[in-house]
Amino acid sequence: MAEAALETQPKELLLSVNNIEVVYDEVILVLRGVSLDVPKGEIVTLLGPNGAGKSTTLKAISGLLSTEDGEITKGEVTYNGENISNQDPAKIVRKGIFQVMEGRRIIEDMTVIENLRLGAYTRKDNQVNADIELVFEYFPRLKERTGLAGYLSGGEQQMLAIGRAIMARPEMILLDEPSMGLSPLLVKEVFGIIKKINQEQGITMLLVEQNATMALKHATYGYIMESGKVVMDGTSEELMNNSDVKEFYLGGGEGHRKSFKNLKSYKRRKRWL
Repeated sequence: MAEAALETQPKELLLSVNNIEVVYDEVILVLRGVSLDVPKGEIVTLLGPNGAGKSTTLKAISGLLSTEDGEITKGEVTYNGENISNQDPAKIVRKGIFQVMEGRRIIEDMTVIENLRLGAYTRKDNQVNADIELVFEYFPRLKERTGLAGYLSGGEQQMLAIGRAIMARPEMILLDEPSMGLSPLLVKEVFGIIKKINQEQGITMLLVEQNATMALKHATYGYIMESGKVVMDGTSEELMNNSDVKEFYLGGGEGHRKSFKNLKSYKRRKRWL
């Protein structure tokens, strides 16, 4: 009985996005009442088509909206129970959130070591060198690369971007399209390391990803966005077994549809909602 009671206890929330609206340039409404929760120590994925608002959601959490003339105009983002809406990105990093941007955003004319040290710029301890070695344990290929980061392959640059995030010793990492531009073999390798970091370091992760199959395989819970709103959410198992998700995101479903060009997206959203 005691074990059953423990299983039904709610998980501790690390991050909560509560009904936020995001506006760019004071007029363009991008997010329309988005809500989601990320329990501590979990991997949660955010899925949806291009332009759905997934990256904007991550930027709303990390404070990077301000770099693009965007702001949260309604609702709030809470982290460890504190409202962090529209806070300075540097302050949010110090609180424990680090975002790995789409496209990696490494400094190409700096070396691998210099990029990793850049990730630790907010730290004041003397364990930076030890953490560089920790990154090399997860990504041994990076230890062999002594030249400028701009000469790394796409997969190696993605590894460096994730390694740089680890150097900040974050409690939470926001990952934006980590599989973009990678071969299937490298995608599998990168996701395996992401899962390993989550399990061994206890780092919570919110993952935006186009590869829905791979994302749901490694996450515990998922949200699907369209047109700036969350239209469906559930455990990874529930989403992978949902006929609509299979049809539109996993390449299957009852009809095994091969083309969506004649199907209006509002029909899908209406059915989901």
